[in-house]
Amino acid sequence: MERHQLHVLIFSASVLAALLAYGARGSQYTSAVGDPGMRRDGLRVAFEAWNFCNEVGKEEAPGMGSPRAADCFDVSSNSTLSHKVTEEVNRLGVGKPFPGLSREALKDPDKYAVEKELYLGSLCEVQDTPRPWHFWMVMLKNGNYDTTSGLCPMNGKKVPPFEPGRFPCFGEGCMNQPTLYHQPTELANGRKLRGWFNGTYDLGASESGSMSYYEVVWEKKLGGGGWVFSHKLRTSKKYPWLMLYLRADATKGFSGGYHYDTRGMLKILPESPNFKVRVTLDVKKGGGPKSQFYLIDIGSCWKNDGSPCDGDVVTDVTRYSEMIINPETPAWCSPKGLQNCPPYHITPDDRKIYRNDTKNFPYGAYHYYCVPGNAKHLEEPYSICDPYSNPQAQELVQLLPHPIWAEYGYPTKQGDGWVGDSRTWELDVGGLSSRLYFYQDPGTKPARRIWTSIDMGTEIFVSNQDEVAEWTLSDFDVLLTSEDSDLSYEPRMFL
Repeated sequence: MERHQLHVLIFSASVLAALLAYGARGSQYTSAVGDPGMRRDGLRVAFEAWNFCNEVGKEEAPGMGSPRAADCFDVSSNSTLSHKVTEEVNRLGVGKPFPGLSREALKDPDKYAVEKELYLGSLCEVQDTPRPWHFWMVMLKNGNYDTTSGLCPMNGKKVPPFEPGRFPCFGEGCMNQPTLYHQPTELANGRKLRGWFNGTYDLGASESGSMSYYEVVWEKKLGGGGWVFSHKLRTSKKYPWLMLYLRADATKGFSGGYHYDTRGMLKILPESPNFKVRVTLDVKKGGGPKSQFYLIDIGSCWKNDGSPCDGDVVTDVTRYSEMIINPETPAWCSPKGLQNCPPYHITPDDRKIYRNDTKNFPYGAYHYYCVPGNAKHLEEPYSICDPYSNPQAQELVQLLPHPIWAEYGYPTKQGDGWVGDSRTWELDVGGLSSRLYFYQDPGTKPARRIWTSIDMGTEIFVSNQDEVAEWTLSDFDVLLTSEDSDLSYEPRMFL
């Protein structure tokens, strides 16, 4: 696989000033995304599907090809849509060549999907300052794991098969890829743009039985307003753990959870503490008590010594912070469950409150905290994150609505932003993420917290009955809040 390295480019004062002015909302903000607020008529959106450990494994959905696709087009002055990706390209799968495909990826489903995403990115690329961008990413993931397959590594290390039981799996084939159906965006009645992706993981299932389903529909009035993305996700008996997100990923380098070059919408990578996220979210159906609905989920990658990730899955660690707004999600962190709490909480005025300070620690603000499985200097008690669901070790800081987050604009009480409470949020994600606890080896230089993925959506976590979640998302933007933001910082690939 390709490896990546981080380089800093130096811009002149005049170029820097121009970059700061570009895409600004007033004089205070600069947008980090290629399509600020989702208002560009010429849409760029792509699709990716994964199995449990963020790989493909096998292309088992008949006629679907590799689970990567894109809908990218420009609109001409006479309102004609010029599509950049054909359906023939969207259906490309293992064994079918395309420009730039390496020989080793031709028959490897995992590598093929990675290189297909890069190819789709080249077709959809929009030239911009300070660098090109590609598409919003619809991410779909199946939580089934066939432990007898030995497919998923443990904290980045290859391990032999083991007895089933820890993860859902109905038997051989439970990690299959879904069907993918696509309606390329069309202009209806000369006024409304509309397209969609949908499908199911239940291959060959009848419509009358229990069947998983996902759908993302995008709509916009031509020449005005912004795109509205409508999402639907339904679990089934065979697929009780499903995830569906809309992501703004890095345009080059590692996005959160991956160990290879990706393509996305973040033309400038936001760094704590200097950025906010603006988004309108309307939750129609919550997806039941097991739906860990993320108002926002941010992801990045750095090693335990604070250095940037370089593609070595044994030492890289994916870091996530997630705000869960489902009011049925409990705080596992408690005075009697200290292993589910970060070692300390940092207040907006930078005071540390340790988790054994039962009078002052905000236990209700944390659903769950878990440490990376490759950390060597852990503070007991602790809970280790699932070692199989990412290609490398991971660390999670999962938050719940609580008054302690008020200063950052986050939800302060259960029910905020939930069904019946549609809102446009402006979240100080940079400020909050700069004060969250993340593990690091003692005596090492603090990592730069530069976020390569920002997304929203739900993870319906092993439901015991069929559940349905529905929501719309619009106005998505990532806003740099300081002229000190490093516009030059980007992950760069080296061979």
